[in-house]
Amino acid sequence: MRKLGLLTMVVMFISLTVPTVSGALVLKETPGIPPGLPSVVDRVPKEPLVTYPDDIGRVIGVQGGALHTLISRPKDVRLINVWGYARLVGYNENLELNPDILESVDNHYDKVFTLNLREGHKWSDGSSFNAEDFRFWFEDVALNEELNPIGLPGFMLVDGEGPEFSVIDETTVRFEWHEPNPLFLQELAKARPPFIYRPAAYMKQFHEEYGNPEFIRQIARIEKVRGWAPLFNRMDDMYGASNPHIPTLQPWVPRNTSGDRRAVMERNPFFHRVDSAGQQLPYIDRIIMDVVDGKLIPAKTLAGESDLQARGLGFSDISVLKRGEQTQDYDTRLWLNSKGSEISILPNLSVKDAVWRKLMQDRRFRHALSLGIDRELINKVLYFGLGRAGNDTVLNISPLYQPDFQTAWAEFNPELANQLLDDIGLTDRRGDGVRLLEDGRPLQLIIETTGESAEQDDALELVAETWKEIGVSAFIRPSQRDTIRARALSGALMMSVWSGFENGVPTADMPPIDYAPTREDFLSWAPWGNYYESDGHAGVKPDWPPAIRLIELFDQWLVSSSFEERDMIWEQILQIHADETIHIGLVNAVRQPVVVIGLLNVPEMGIYGWDPGAQFGIHRMDLFFFEDLLPDEDDLPH
Repeated sequence: MRKLGLLTMVVMFISLTVPTVSGALVLKETPGIPPGLPSVVDRVPKEPLVTYPDDIGRVIGVQGGALHTLISRPKDVRLINVWGYARLVGYNENLELNPDILESVDNHYDKVFTLNLREGHKWSDGSSFNAEDFRFWFEDVALNEELNPIGLPGFMLVDGEGPEFSVIDETTVRFEWHEPNPLFLQELAKARPPFIYRPAAYMKQFHEEYGNPEFIRQIARIEKVRGWAPLFNRMDDMYGASNPHIPTLQPWVPRNTSGDRRAVMERNPFFHRVDSAGQQLPYIDRIIMDVVDGKLIPAKTLAGESDLQARGLGFSDISVLKRGEQTQDYDTRLWLNSKGSEISILPNLSVKDAVWRKLMQDRRFRHALSLGIDRELINKVLYFGLGRAGNDTVLNISPLYQPDFQTAWAEFNPELANQLLDDIGLTDRRGDGVRLLEDGRPLQLIIETTGESAEQDDALELVAETWKEIGVSAFIRPSQRDTIRARALSGALMMSVWSGFENGVPTADMPPIDYAPTREDFLSWAPWGNYYESDGHAGVKPDWPPAIRLIELFDQWLVSSSFEERDMIWEQILQIHADETIHIGLVNAVRQPVVVIGLLNVPEMGIYGWDPGAQFGIHRMDLFFFEDLLPDEDDLPH
């Protein structure tokens, strides 16, 4: 068993806990809190989560203010539930897993998880958050065939079997599997978590087992849906922030619908975190999200219309943003993009064409393509040399990193690339030097791209130029995301370009789901992923030995019971990727601009990613505050 807070120790049984409030901590009332609410002592749990800003390189802040940010689509208001990052358990900046909403977790061999809630914890509407919210979700939502025809989510199943669920008391619930389920806690910490609880007091009114039938019919007519189940699912929006009436446990509460051009979020007066000075978090009162054309986000950020902006900004905006600092009152921070590669070329190993499939699955061919790319040139031209040329793999800040994973077959060596292609038998060429396949067709790679990234298109142009030196022609075909995914699933896709592995900073306790053919949306092997996801009922069974081995290792990870075992599995997976060059990564460790106006406690350097990270989430956005609210230095709380 591993100690979850440190992700390193193996013991028989561990209780994951965090410091609780001491009797000496005096809670302070939040300025401007709406009248009629209980005092702060009655709004927070009996043992709130106490944050010590000094311990994580922050300072004690001041409550108040409204933060403006820009989004490109109305549905992006859901990001407030990503950035707020209140989770049952969540990652900190060191990627350690700790209790958050929960007071503690007792984990027995990854089989039995006892979740201990905080006594007195309340939803944003003041109703009690307790074991009934978990029971209601498990028994009345997840297992209700009308609401969820497919049953429990995949991470809740081990060998196709769900857990035994039990309510121990009002603040304690237990999930018990017969075999280890190392996915469980990691899933709860995601940017988009599964929400294995629901505000039962609110949602029961829409459920056929609890609600008034006439009320349900009336609301269904208003919402223009037929039946109680579609109505329930529409109102049951824990993630999307489209229903401003559903209670939440997040630091900010939506106050209007997601269809508006401006979304306003207000502080949750019942939020469970406080700082070491006794102030209830979050510090910022309101978050205001304005919906604008995505192409205008850099210009509007440059004009000072956003207090905190990363969404909609890219590396190509950095030089303009940096110049703008001289005339505008903002600061551009450069965070580390946590993806395995900023740009990755993905050969389709499951392409339907037999000649191309044979070639794609020949490691010598993929090695030759990789050796035929001048990554240093791409890094200099596109990223001013600020990235790191290398493979699509884990970054050097990951504890799983090994230098060879980054450099294997990644140097620019056209001579060796040509030799490998000759060894395959691709020695015949047409008049312009392009090699010929065994059936006489030209070796012309069609690389499909979404056309959404100028950097990707520019990189492919540079790749195509150096591939000419090894007799390989590349044709870049603009397309759309959905079309590319559909063509990958059908086997029609030959090659594509995308960003690299989403999680380039994993620990051994994080599932290697991106690194094995386990999902149909992975473009290198979509039919194989579909086969795995459907348990063999759809897709194509893998016939390529490295893919078969990766699936075996992934399945071993799913039933592993120790950190050491998972660490060894990860090493084997990453070694296969290095040996096989499954993805042809170009440049990683590229910086993500984060523009800040007048905010303190925003890290100068940070990790920017989705999972893990939740973008601003692991950096504790609830601790951000406005500098102009600070009193004189001598008056700061200590």
